[in-house]
Amino acid sequence: MSDGNGSTPRRGRHDLGGGNSGGTSRLVQLAKIVVLGSLALWILPALFTAGVAPNEIGVRTSAASGVLAEDLAPGWHVRIPGIHKLILLPSSYFMLDYTNDDRGPQKPLAIRTKDNNTVELDVSVPLRIKPGEANQLVAAGNHVTDPDGRYRYQRLAEETATSVLREQMATLDSVGFYSTDRRLAASAKALESLNRQLAAMHVEAQAVLVRAVRYRPDYEKQLQTIQLNEQNKLLDAASQKLATVQQSLDNYVQGTSAQVSARTQDWVKRQAELERAYQVGLLAVADATPGAARAKLAQLAPPDVDALRQQAAKIFGLDPASVSDGYLVGIKNIQAETLEYKNRITAGADALEGRLTAEGAAMVAKLQGEYETKLNALLGTPAGKAYVAWQAADNIEFAKTLTFSSADGIPPVLRLRQFAEQFMGAR
Repeated sequence: MSDGNGSTPRRGRHDLGGGNSGGTSRLVQLAKIVVLGSLALWILPALFTAGVAPNEIGVRTSAASGVLAEDLAPGWHVRIPGIHKLILLPSSYFMLDYTNDDRGPQKPLAIRTKDNNTVELDVSVPLRIKPGEANQLVAAGNHVTDPDGRYRYQRLAEETATSVLREQMATLDSVGFYSTDRRLAASAKALESLNRQLAAMHVEAQAVLVRAVRYRPDYEKQLQTIQLNEQNKLLDAASQKLATVQQSLDNYVQGTSAQVSARTQDWVKRQAELERAYQVGLLAVADATPGAARAKLAQLAPPDVDALRQQAAKIFGLDPASVSDGYLVGIKNIQAETLEYKNRITAGADALEGRLTAEGAAMVAKLQGEYETKLNALLGTPAGKAYVAWQAADNIEFAKTLTFSSADGIPPVLRLRQFAEQFMGAR
């Protein structure tokens, strides 16, 4: 509505302010819902769920039905407040250390051996709750904490382990404790007996580890003497065994050396036979003349040649068909034939060369004489004399400045005919 002046009344402005208040109230309600939802998401899981760490085992008990017959694995599990209760137990091994260190309350075990001797043992036994049986342990009530801070099942396991170890380890005599095989066998038997008794407590042992054995000081000295004697016996036995093996090795080395020597001699002999067969051949020839061995081979009958080829094949390790005449004649004989052939051919070639050279020189001398005779005859003719005069004139060189004197006033050099006849020897 508006007044007569057309202006907006005040009530309209108050209505606008009322609209902003309505929007703010809706934001406040939304914020409350978000806060309440966040609180619910934080509180509800805390109330209705419980977590089990990776190194723990969870056991859920109910006020209505008792202990749940199932172990809870690591993770989140549902519970109802006031009805369910989650009990957490360690899933890792706990150690029983029967030693003098401060790792646990246990002390070394004093064992009386079969031979009435006292032995002090350092033993470690790792134990844990058997997988899947933590709920039975809780049902038996052994999960409660004793005044010393340990769980009841840990105390009961220690008492059982102490009793079993004293009983089982006492089956050994003094010597058995420093015998590794006997000590390990007794430890294995003790572990088996211990696990049988711990099964009712839903606990298992992983091993029985004997870490140290200590005797009384006087017996320790006796034991050291006994151990030294045992070691000396072992050393003597090892020395005897070594001597036996060394003797066997020496015999083997000597036998090997003898075989090497015999085979070396055989190889040297075979090498000499091969060398002789290669160099001399297989033909018995007394004549050292080149070609005598090949001539004798040509005179042999075919059966004799075949026999020689068989012999050569056996010596050279070849197929008889591949044995040629060269294997039968020998390298030396072939070299002698080659040298003789070379010398003979060379001598014939040298003689032929000398004869042909002499004949060629005689023919050249004859031709040279005939040439010079004909040349002299030609030079004796007028044309030849003119040629000689022309050659002589061609070799004359006058001075650059000439002085002539003549009775008739004409220089002799200008009388060409007379000058030419002088060169030709006509005057």
